[in-house]
Amino acid sequence: MTVETNVKNKIAFQGALGAYSNIACEEAYPGWTPVPCVTFEDAFAKVEKGETDRAMIPIENSQAGRVADIHFILPESDLTIVGEHFLRVRHCLLGTEKSQLADIETVLSHPQALGQCRKYLNSQGITPVAHGDTADAARVVARRAEISRGAIASRLAATTYGLNILAEDIEDAGHNTTRFVVLAKTPLDPDPADGPIMTTIMFEVRNVPAALYKALGGFATNRVNMTKLESYLTDGSFNATQFFADIEGHPNDPQVARALEELDFHTKWVRVFGSYTRQRMRVASDGER
Repeated sequence: MTVETNVKNKIAFQGALGAYSNIACEEAYPGWTPVPCVTFEDAFAKVEKGETDRAMIPIENSQAGRVADIHFILPESDLTIVGEHFLRVRHCLLGTEKSQLADIETVLSHPQALGQCRKYLNSQGITPVAHGDTADAARVVARRAEISRGAIASRLAATTYGLNILAEDIEDAGHNTTRFVVLAKTPLDPDPADGPIMTTIMFEVRNVPAALYKALGGFATNRVNMTKLESYLTDGSFNATQFFADIEGHPNDPQVARALEELDFHTKWVRVFGSYTRQRMRVASDGER
């Protein structure tokens, strides 16, 4: 990802210091100041108000699937996607200075992290307890200092809150990776020389037979690759289906422009959320080294 010079060099994320989003900020924007936020809405607001330059927002996980809230918050904002970042999530079992692995009876963490370590926790006979954030779970365990209570969080959280790492890489899937999108107020015009371009769009199909088939036809005829397509319902309706999609290419590319023009003809509306350089980890995972 190309890191542009900015005045504030601040990037917002949801969670406490030591969260995986915090790590993603430091990897993608080294030298920038990560700004923790209680909710995703707070992180969006930081950018919208000009208090930070960017926001690092998780959008999907290779094991747990999409982060559902984002698909509803993003359309309500005026922010644009200017980048993506992939983070290999390595969960650690953390305990107090006096805790040993055999002492841990319950463990606090975000429900997704608990689900990603379900087999390990079952094998150890540890009871999972849901908490709002992985890093904040580590903070709570450090504050309470109970040897029987642990947390599932990152190595950074262990360092941040003075906890011991009792076990590492306890996630059930070795591919456990989270994809983040980077949000800003102003779109960027990515340089094709930096690598392949991705574009994220959202649209709502008309409530007619074969609407989706017709809407997507232009991508096939114009040979535009769609790497992601997700549907979801809004406003309690089972008829108005919206779709969130990632495509390869820039809207100014002739073939992409033709595909989007045909998409617009067969849908109620189309919104382009931004174009950005495809991150290297995505390319490597596709076997294109």
